[in-house]
Amino acid sequence: MKAIPLAARSAALLTSAAIAGAFLFSPAHADDNQNTQSSTNRLPSFVVAGSLRTTTYDGVSDDLLTGGLGKTGLEGAAPAIANPASPTAAELRRLAIWSNYRALVDITPNGGYGRFWGPNVDLNGNDTLGEGKIPGTEYLAYADNGSGKQNVTLMVQVPAHFDPANPCIVTATSSGSRGVYGAVSAAGEWGLKRGCAVAYNDKGTGNGAQELMTGTVTLMDGRLASAAGAGHDSLFTVNASSGDIARYNAAFPYRYAFKHAHSQQNPEQDWGKDTLEAVQFAYWVLNHQFGTVTAGSPHRVRYEPGSITTIAASVSNGGGASLEAAEQDTRGWITAVVVGEPQVNVRMPRRARVLEGGQPIEEAGKPLADYMTLANLLQPCAALAPAAAGAPYLTALPVAQTTSIRQARCASLAAAGYVKGTDLQSQANDALAQLHAAGYETDSDLLQAPMWDSQAVPAVAVTYANAYTRSSVLDNLCGFSFGPTNEASGAAGVPPTVPPMPTVFGLGNGVPPTNGINLVYDNGPNGAADHRFATPDASFAGAVCMRRLWTQRDPRMMESVRAIRVEADLHGKPAILVQGRSDALVPINHASRAYLAANSAREGANSEVSLYEVMNGQHFDAFLPFPGFDTRFIPVHYYYLQALNLMWDHLKEGTPLPPSQVIRTVPRGGTPGAAPALTTANLPAIALNPGSNAIEVSRGVVNVPH
Repeated sequence: MKAIPLAARSAALLTSAAIAGAFLFSPAHADDNQNTQSSTNRLPSFVVAGSLRTTTYDGVSDDLLTGGLGKTGLEGAAPAIANPASPTAAELRRLAIWSNYRALVDITPNGGYGRFWGPNVDLNGNDTLGEGKIPGTEYLAYADNGSGKQNVTLMVQVPAHFDPANPCIVTATSSGSRGVYGAVSAAGEWGLKRGCAVAYNDKGTGNGAQELMTGTVTLMDGRLASAAGAGHDSLFTVNASSGDIARYNAAFPYRYAFKHAHSQQNPEQDWGKDTLEAVQFAYWVLNHQFGTVTAGSPHRVRYEPGSITTIAASVSNGGGASLEAAEQDTRGWITAVVVGEPQVNVRMPRRARVLEGGQPIEEAGKPLADYMTLANLLQPCAALAPAAAGAPYLTALPVAQTTSIRQARCASLAAAGYVKGTDLQSQANDALAQLHAAGYETDSDLLQAPMWDSQAVPAVAVTYANAYTRSSVLDNLCGFSFGPTNEASGAAGVPPTVPPMPTVFGLGNGVPPTNGINLVYDNGPNGAADHRFATPDASFAGAVCMRRLWTQRDPRMMESVRAIRVEADLHGKPAILVQGRSDALVPINHASRAYLAANSAREGANSEVSLYEVMNGQHFDAFLPFPGFDTRFIPVHYYYLQALNLMWDHLKEGTPLPPSQVIRTVPRGGTPGAAPALTTANLPAIALNPGSNAIEVSRGVVNVPH
């Protein structure tokens, strides 16, 4: 097969016949850690051959990093779609890049976009790259186990300035439940600027959705098809008979299924494998693009496992997937790891301990199934504690309505014995105290309210509870489902005002509420409605039900959580963890601190893990433009980029990695909603000699300074 020219934009679908002829595809060829060396570049057996396609971008009309929008377009309005009812694959790709970019970083100039990060900013932090469009070739394919039901989307971007003599790969596993472009701004931008191939995957969640009333599903590129017509090309199709779906629709009309919640596969148990397979796919791509070809012969292997500098990188649960991949890697596919706010479920060794200021954090290392269901239950009440007063307001609801919900939740918690106290203030204080005892930092007190008000915590709690119990969408686990609701009354069972499916790939995040599809509670006294309004106490009974799945040790949930636990053994690979101390979605005591302690216990003197703990940093940099966030919190992304640069220098120049430390940033202050511009005065450097800010790590014990 001839090389694809770098034209303005060209696409090719590589058929299975072409692959068999040109690449000697062998289904018997072992993949991942069982791969045997061969001089022939064989497509890994987990890649669905017929799904493979390539597109080449000229860096002018379209490109790898910005979808042709450039730095200016990314910070502007959503890109237009010619026919909103039927967007093209190219339009959906551009929309996905636009929405995912702003979903993970502060896209405002005052907050740092265009000055500290963004397509125009070079690797040294200088505004030298213009609009920042990057030409190159993009490879897209499904990975599957042969069932046609996993269909993990893999993508590799090879920039035109990739140097085959000095090859590098950076992973960009999607964060949250986002599609394959989900980490384009988090790790993709840095990798492409560095001239590395970027290996993406969607972790088998991938924003796959099915509209149950019509049977409409999404394909790998976001276009729509009927479930029957799509067959194994569907990103996700509900595993249920047409009769069962019809009966469900009669009782619960206008509902939607999502892959992460409803695939019944507990996809999280494979997130490390998915990331490793993305790396192996990248090796195949690079061998295909740069391997030796002679007349009549197939592509030859130029890069053997371990010969390419590869950094496993991403944020949130994409970061957790990167750590899992590095733990599973025994062949040297991955060289190092750099992750931000990793959502990871650590199996804590007996001697692993986390202390802060010498005082033990008793509950460090809880799994998400535990802390998320607890937060979903208690946060609305804890928001009324005096310590949480003045929290940023992150909801469109009137203050009076939000206050009423919080008061009713406190009353229900007290009546059921979940909180103590005879008055509202003592009940709220007890709810917040329980969150502290469960490992939430006092630094995150002001974020308990916005994490629930923004529906981040309820949405994650419901999605993961469904995933861990392997529930079908037809189960309505704990009384919850996903669907559009009436804007005025909150009632469910109504047709969507704007059909969500045509743009769910571009604008959705895989965890409702998203793109007009809301979190519904079906057991309210007046029928199904938005979970916040279905009952006066915001569907308290449903929150209790999800909490009990953990506390009463539902066997399905216990089995799934055991399957996702990691050992924190990186086999000596250097790694950097970056996380904000104020993180109220993925508490640092259950994530980075716990991982560092467990790694120290397991690897001992062989450990090369550093934690950079960022004061005044929280989970969602995308929230920083909002009033109250802008004045109080700083971008963790800034330090994540610094960590990637530090790791690169360590791998290429042997520069020592700075040790674990607390970074004492300075909030911007000013008027909420009009904070002054972020400057380096707010952002102290990561220190090679942190002195009193050093995090002590020894034999499984981590002691973090106050």
